[in-house]
Amino acid sequence: MLSIPPLLVYTVVFLLGLCIGSFLNVCVFRIPLGRSIVHPPSACPGCGARIRSYDNIPIFSYLLLRGRCRRCGTGISPRYPAVELLSGLTAAAVYAAYGPTPAALAYFAFISTLWVVSLIDLDHRIIPDRISLPGIPVFFLASLAVPAMSLKASLLGILVGGGSLYLVAWAYSVIKKTEGMGGGDIKLLAMIGAMIGWKGVLFTLFASSALGTFVGVGIMLATGRGMKLAVPFGPFLSAGAVLYILFGEHLIGWYLNFLPPAG
Repeated sequence: MLSIPPLLVYTVVFLLGLCIGSFLNVCVFRIPLGRSIVHPPSACPGCGARIRSYDNIPIFSYLLLRGRCRRCGTGISPRYPAVELLSGLTAAAVYAAYGPTPAALAYFAFISTLWVVSLIDLDHRIIPDRISLPGIPVFFLASLAVPAMSLKASLLGILVGGGSLYLVAWAYSVIKKTEGMGGGDIKLLAMIGAMIGWKGVLFTLFASSALGTFVGVGIMLATGRGMKLAVPFGPFLSAGAVLYILFGEHLIGWYLNFLPPAG
C-alpha cells in the first residue's frame, strides 16, 4: 500500500488553505458592501484592472510584485497575504488535530467563517446578519460531522450562546440606560454554540472575556483613552471558539490541574 509522506500531506493541506484564504479576503471586502463574493473577478482597488490568475497566486504573487499592482503600481495591503497565511496555518492546525475526517472539514469551514466575521468587525464594527443568521442552521447541521457532538448539544449551544449574551446585554442596558453590546455578538455566539455546543460556549465566554480584558487594558494604556475606548468583541469570541476547537481539552485539563485541591 502506497504511503504518502506526512510532510507532503501537510504541504498540500497548507497550500489549499492558502487558496481558501484568498477567497476569504474577497468575502471580508465585499460582504459589508453588499456585493457578490463570486462576481466580478478581483480587481485592483486603484485602477480597477482585473487581476490575472498569474498575479493572484496566494502570497507568492504579492512577494513577486512587491505588494503593488502590476499595471498602476498602487500599493496592496499586506493584510491580504497575512490572511492567506492565517488560513493556510489554520488548515494545517485543524488537520493536525483531527486528521482526514469530516470533522476537520467542518471545523475548517467554521473557523474560516470566524476569521471573516472578525476582520469585518474590526473594519466596520459590525457582524453581518448575512453571515451569522444562516450560519446558525448551517453549523447546526455541520456539527453532525463531529463525533462528540449531537443535535441536542448543538441546540443547547445555540440557546446558551444567544441567551447568555442577550441577558448580559439586557442587564447592561437596564443598569446603564444605554446599549453596551450589539445584537451581532449575540447572533455570533449562537452560531458558535451551534458548532461547539454549550460546553464550548462556556469556554468561549471565559476565554474571550480574559483575552478581551488583557488586550483592551493594553490598548487603553497605550492610547490613553481609558474606559471610553470601544473594542469590538467579535474577534475575541472567535478566538475563544478557535482555542476551544484546537486546544480546549488541553487547556481545560491544565486549568483543572492548576486549581488547588478541594478541602
